[in-house]
Formats: sequence, C-alpha cells, structure tokens
Amino acid sequence: MQTKTWWPYARLAAAALGLAAVVAQLSLTLQLAAVDPTPWGSHLPTVWWNFLSFFTIDSNVIAAVAFIIAAVWSIRHRRDREQEPSWLAILLVCASTYMIVTGIVYNTLLRGYELPQGVTVPWSNEVLHVVFPLILLIDVLFAPRRRALPWGTVFITAAFPLAWAVYTMIRANFVIAPATGAEYWYPYPFLNPHFIPGGYLGVAAYIVGIAIAIIGVACFVVWVGRRRGASLTAL
Repeated sequence: MQTKTWWPYARLAAAALGLAAVVAQLSLTLQLAAVDPTPWGSHLPTVWWNFLSFFTIDSNVIAAVAFIIAAVWSIRHRRDREQEPSWLAILLVCASTYMIVTGIVYNTLLRGYELPQGVTVPWSNEVLHVVFPLILLIDVLFAPRRRALPWGTVFITAAFPLAWAVYTMIRANFVIAPATGAEYWYPYPFLNPHFIPGGYLGVAAYIVGIAIAIIGVACFVVWVGRRRGASLTAL
C-alpha cells in the first residue's frame, strides 16, 4: 500500500490520541476543581481558562486539528498527485514547530519539575509532551505530498507563540493561582518572575531562549519541507 494511501488514517489516529490525552487531563483538572475547598481553586471558569492557557494544550489541539484537516484533504485527493495546498502546508509547519518545541522544552526544562501528586494523568502527560511531538517530527520527515514553502513562513510560525507569551505575562497578575491562592498565576515555572532568579529579567532570558528554539525548529521544518517538496516536484 502506498504511503499516501494510509498516511491520512495514521494522522487521524494520532489526532484522536492527542485529543484523548487533552480530554483526559481536562477531566481530571475539573474533577479536582469540583472538590477543592477554596473559592479560587473551585472557580470553574478560571480553571477552564487556565487549562486553555497552557502552550502544551494549545499546541496539541492545533496539531490535532491540523492533522484532521490534512487527513480529510488527502482522502479527498487520494486519486491525484497534487501537493498539499500552501495554506495547509503552513498550518502543518506551525503545528509541527509548536509540538516539537513543546517536546524539547518539557524534556529539558520541566521533566524533573515536581507537581503535587495526582494532578496529572501519567499516560496523557507522556502523550502530550513526548509521543505526539515525536509523531509530528515523523510527519515532517516522511509525510507524502509536502509542499516547499518560502523562508518567510518561519516568521508566520512565530506569531502565535509571541502573542501567547504577551497574553500570559499580562494575564498572570489578574489571576489567583488555584493551587496556592497566590495573587498571580503562570502556567510554567520558568515564566514566573517570583520563582526565577533575576525576576522579570530572568524570565526574559527564558523567553528569548525559547523564541530562538522556535525559530530554529521552524527553520528546520521549512528546510525539510523545501527539500522534500522540491524532490516531489522533480518527479
């Protein structure tokens, strides 16, 4: 069976796995909020919004949606040799970049960070931070019908992470932390100026480092796409 025949279904399966992991973690988060005795820990609108404010969750949802859209397009065009359209190629580059960076950041900065017992779903945590990012990397390297995109696509990939960082740093001081009752809440410890040595300057260093990682990964993804897209065009 040709790769382009079964690859869309592999993408659908991967998307289902990623979404299942998101739902599993969301379910546990809401269950914990329902029994939390504090007004800030049991405030469901805040708990919901905090959950959706994790870059990991956003990236996994974006990746799952991108895979579903790509799979549907591929199935509809299974009888031709057309390359994926530019808009879909850009969406896949963004999703791949965010997920690969998620895997890198988690496994380098957050893997050893201890959380309270029982606040995460172990299998879901591994899918969101390891398995699904690896699947996106495999997709970058081997998915059929890749289209070569201009290098300017790299800057498109940076738009969402930049907006997310600005949103996170502004919102943090208007939210009471559900777990501690502190008058601020950051989704990740390396963004918390009350935790990182150097305060906001230390946080800025982390943000710059992650921004460099995002640009670097995006360059890699676009480079692979350009090489693979060019080879397909030559066939």
